[in-house]
Amino acid sequence: MEQQRSQAPIRQQTLAWYREAKFGMFIHWGAYSVAGVEASWPIMAPELSEVMFGTQTRITESEYVALPGQFNPVDFDAEAWVHTAREAGMRYMVFTAKHHDGFCMFDAPGTQYKITNTPFCRDICKELAEACAKAGMPLGFYYSPPDMHHPGYRDTTKSATRNWLGEPKRKEWGDYLDYMASHIRKLLTDYGDVRVLWFDGLANHTKYDPVRFHKLIHDLSPNTLINDRLGDGYDFVTPEQFIPRNGIPVRTGKPPSGNDPGGDRFFRLITFLFNIPGIRGLIRKQLQKYGTGELELTPVAQEPYPSAERFQPWETCMTLGRSWSYNPSETNWKTPQTLLNNLVNVVSRGGNYLLNVGPTSLGTFPTEAIERLRYIGRWLQSYPEAIYGCTYTPMHELGWGQATRKGDSIYLLIFEWPANNKLVIEPFVGSVQTVRLYAGTPLVFTLAGQRLEITVPQHPPDPDVSVLVMDVTGA
Repeated sequence: MEQQRSQAPIRQQTLAWYREAKFGMFIHWGAYSVAGVEASWPIMAPELSEVMFGTQTRITESEYVALPGQFNPVDFDAEAWVHTAREAGMRYMVFTAKHHDGFCMFDAPGTQYKITNTPFCRDICKELAEACAKAGMPLGFYYSPPDMHHPGYRDTTKSATRNWLGEPKRKEWGDYLDYMASHIRKLLTDYGDVRVLWFDGLANHTKYDPVRFHKLIHDLSPNTLINDRLGDGYDFVTPEQFIPRNGIPVRTGKPPSGNDPGGDRFFRLITFLFNIPGIRGLIRKQLQKYGTGELELTPVAQEPYPSAERFQPWETCMTLGRSWSYNPSETNWKTPQTLLNNLVNVVSRGGNYLLNVGPTSLGTFPTEAIERLRYIGRWLQSYPEAIYGCTYTPMHELGWGQATRKGDSIYLLIFEWPANNKLVIEPFVGSVQTVRLYAGTPLVFTLAGQRLEITVPQHPPDPDVSVLVMDVTGA
């Protein structure tokens, strides 16, 4: 208990950094990029994979398992990746050390199913960690507790489609948890400063003995933050592919929704119903909403304007297109404007935006991804104070845009410039000292009761998101 108390200030410092960072790069990469299929899901639940992620390429389990033999990303350049992230204005990176398929992108103990046993031979995680340390870019690792390749996780003599949720009642399960522990120990001791461990336990997190792993992480690396997908005791929650729309995420004092066995039953029910012709169409329509952000797959509790103590740190993870991994046939790339608006919407609710890139089989980022990242980066270079270190305000449903706050400054981020040159906020509670364009030009405003009206120029200063700054007191 004393050790936990001594670690608390360290974790609070890391959490303060995390809440200020706001924008990070997620990277889903593995041998699956050779075939241009989604990570892991095509051998777990191929029908769900096609609907949710938009990859239509079919692959057998034996073909998928053999992909590491063809994986030789000769164009991989860790420093180039870090440079691209910095150019986009990203303040941290999270890389997939192991996805559900069990293939390890690091020199993992206890397995030959890893990057150092491919034609490439090199330890990807090690090179990325060194590049991040050199550039001062904080790094986190994604690690999947589900593992289709390990015989302790499931009976691998059967098709993964039959037992992809794992078999914790088998006597081999304890061996699998020990295997997991050896990986966590390796990642936290051999790869420098790891700011985040991003677990993706799918469902029924309790089967992985969360208490054991949280303690292991805290003992080995007190400053490493843990997400909500490996049981209770997490540092931040992770809405996937959507932005909370009903308010600001708040602490509940309860375990995450995926903690109990009900999650496993839900996945089994969905895969069963998907094979029934009369129901398949209805489920397909719902699952297609996952990629558009309309389906809140991992809902979070929200309030209109919580106190600082009630606020729950959170992070939306989202794809640039529909797929998490490299999809050579991707046609659903989000526009640069949509991605920029998403970043603003996330920050206006106090969250972080973890935007995913799926590198090619050669180790390069797709051109479409680089173009979008640079677009966001150029905007952030112009308006950094409106994003980094900012938090939420009581102003929502503004119609024309969003608002963020840092100290006594409120930033108005305007998506739709008013046609009548009048920007209205109502109700507005507080006192306004000055209003100006981000570049510094003062603006005329009136505050009558709780109606704040600002006179703005005829044309927006920025073609995407213009920014005004209000100096306030008592807001």
